[in-house]
Amino acid sequence: MTIDSTITEISIKGNLEQFLIVLSVSLSVATISRIFTWFRQIPYTLLLVIVGLALAFVDIRLVNLSPELILEIFLPPLLFEAAWNIRWRSLKENLLPVSLFAIVGVIISVVGIALALSQFTALSLATALLVGASLSATDPVSVVALFRELGASKRLTILMEGESLFNDGVAVVAFVLLVGIPLGIQEFSLPTTVIQFFTFVGIGLGIGNVIGFGISYLTQRFDLPLVEQSLTLVSAYGTYLVTEELGGSGVIGVVTVGIILGNFGSRIGMNPRTRLLVSEFWEFLAFFVNSIVFLLIGDQINFVSLSNNFNLILVAIAAVLVTRAIVIFGLGNISNLLRKTQINLREQTVLWWGGLRGSVSIALALSVPVLMTGRQEIIDTVFGVVLFTLLVQGLTTQWLLETLDLIGDQPLKQEYSELLARRVALKRVLNYLDDNEISSLIEPEFYRYQQGLVKGELQSIEDKIEKMNREHDNLRSLSREQLREQMLDLEADTYAELIRAGKLNENLSPLMQEIMAQADYNEI
Repeated sequence: MTIDSTITEISIKGNLEQFLIVLSVSLSVATISRIFTWFRQIPYTLLLVIVGLALAFVDIRLVNLSPELILEIFLPPLLFEAAWNIRWRSLKENLLPVSLFAIVGVIISVVGIALALSQFTALSLATALLVGASLSATDPVSVVALFRELGASKRLTILMEGESLFNDGVAVVAFVLLVGIPLGIQEFSLPTTVIQFFTFVGIGLGIGNVIGFGISYLTQRFDLPLVEQSLTLVSAYGTYLVTEELGGSGVIGVVTVGIILGNFGSRIGMNPRTRLLVSEFWEFLAFFVNSIVFLLIGDQINFVSLSNNFNLILVAIAAVLVTRAIVIFGLGNISNLLRKTQINLREQTVLWWGGLRGSVSIALALSVPVLMTGRQEIIDTVFGVVLFTLLVQGLTTQWLLETLDLIGDQPLKQEYSELLARRVALKRVLNYLDDNEISSLIEPEFYRYQQGLVKGELQSIEDKIEKMNREHDNLRSLSREQLREQMLDLEADTYAELIRAGKLNENLSPLMQEIMAQADYNEI
């Protein structure tokens, strides 16, 4: 055995041991957070950061956090999972505010943070712009999870998640465009920067569309759940790497392919069982990756270095909060003027306070070239702001939701939704039992007995639904909403079935959505 192979084996063994330690700590935190009631009040990702901070405080370093590791290994699955699960119909309804927050908002954040740091600290403007670009990417994983758990409005969740999906890509593009300025290898030119920006974004959108629609039509030709699941994994990483290699934004590419496969490809090319399998796979992968990333964020903190740059961090925190307020309240009101549905002041307040920073900001800061003057100041400032947003804003978001009365009656709605689902399922069972071919092959007494059991349970469920409707008027709107969703899904599934059967050459645009939109407009 050669020396090189021995060193390689030792390195692999060491990396595997580090990975298992990180995974064990993450899963231990997940288990403890479910067992003890008090810990359930803290979002899981924030609890991981706190545990990581505790390990860093006693100087236990689990692993060296590589920016390439986050950007190329951790970031694609996190972005793809979020894009896969976001509903295009809901996103399209809120596309104007999401676009304003994600594009114009990033520009305001970068410039505002940079000007504040350059004016009130010793950082140069070129270096401050990199800090601004790093901190303009929001990462509200824990906040969105909290929204869903507490029953905040669907629109609030879509606004927060949609903005984060797209502003990550815009922030990464801005960082790439600005990183060469303090190194002296490029000069800032507005026309050149604008052209480069649209080039990065355009390549990302183009490749994302080609891969997304390509895989969508490919999965129409076969029904192999494991292969289709594997294709989604390959598409997430492949899109990122190919787009980056061709000079585009890998983040924009992954988000694009995730939205296409989640909303189009999964409808025309996957049966319901496969869609569920793929969704559960990505839910696990996102949990797995988030567990590692947020633990390592806390574990990488250097308390001595942070204390040396405390003034920088304070100025950056103030600048982040002020620019976030300008983005949300300013652009939010502009959006209200241009569209019928309004983002009220309470929702704007939650969007402002819930704009956390996380793994993308950390990765961008750590990717600053080692030779750059002020690199440590950039890293410490970004780490300090990320810690503040995660531990202060993240831990107080639930209190803010409660104070502003934005917490919905989620347990009640969940119970009601389950009853509606059971009613649909039992009615389908009855329809199956009514099949003459089946009933003729079974003893009449046994057949009637089984049918009576189902009818009795169905009647019990009907009674519970009627009782809940009498006691809670707001549940009727949930029934109407679910009916509309089922009608839209039924139409989409019908087109997909006809395409798979060869009776339709291409997917048709949804007609029911236009009918419903016209009906809503007429009511207004």
